[in-house]
Parts: sequence; structure tokens; C-alpha cells
Amino acid sequence: MFTFPILAVRKVVECGIADARANWGFRNPYYGARPGKGEKPGLWLVGDEGIYIMSNGKLAEGARALIAYAEQCHPVGNPDWWDYKRRHFGGDDGIEFIEAERLLPLFDRHMRATHLNIELTETEIGLSLITR
Repeated sequence: MFTFPILAVRKVVECGIADARANWGFRNPYYGARPGKGEKPGLWLVGDEGIYIMSNGKLAEGARALIAYAEQCHPVGNPDWWDYKRRHFGGDDGIEFIEAERLLPLFDRHMRATHLNIELTETEIGLSLITR
């Protein structure tokens, strides 16, 4: 399970939408292998050096996507990040796309929630909210 503050998740989604408006669309998370799939508002859950969410709007030349690390899997300050990543995401790098239309209504229905939990299984991405 990976935990992110809802405010950070909203900011990543909003940044992706703003980048898409300014730069003509959304990036494809599947490197063109699935044209049109994932080219809409949302975010990427990325397993790389840690686990983080990333904005998905097309970027201007030289610009970098906005990211936010999972509380459990930040490579700076968490010496166990690699073991946690391997156990809950797998040892390989990868990207999972999560649609904004799944996230934003969930947040809007549960205004008191403060954090999003994302849990991966072999076949689905589970989303749940918690209040701290």
C-alpha cells in the first residue's frame, strides 16, 4: 500500500491538466504501445527510485513533471524503500495510470479524508481514503 496526502494528489492532477492545456494534450504512459489509452486527465503511479505519482500532461521543452512520493517509499530518508517497493510494486520499474475521474469524485464525496491509499494487486488498483 502506498499513501499520499490528498492535497498533493490534487496538485499533481491539476498540474497535469494545466500542462495538457498549454502543450496540446496528455502523454501516453504506455510508450505508444496502446495509442489513446491513458491520454486523459489523471496521474501516473511510478515505480522507479521509490514510488511516486507524476503529472501526465504534455510538457514544454525542458520542463519536468510534478511528482509526489509515497510516504512509505521515498528514497531520501527511508532506508527500507527498496524492500518496500519490491514487496508492494515489484522489483522492476513500471507505470500504472489512474484516471482523474476515479480520484476527484472520491475526494469530493469524502471531504474529511486527508490521505489516499493505493494498493496494487495482480489485476487491479485499489483506492481507499483515510483521515489523520
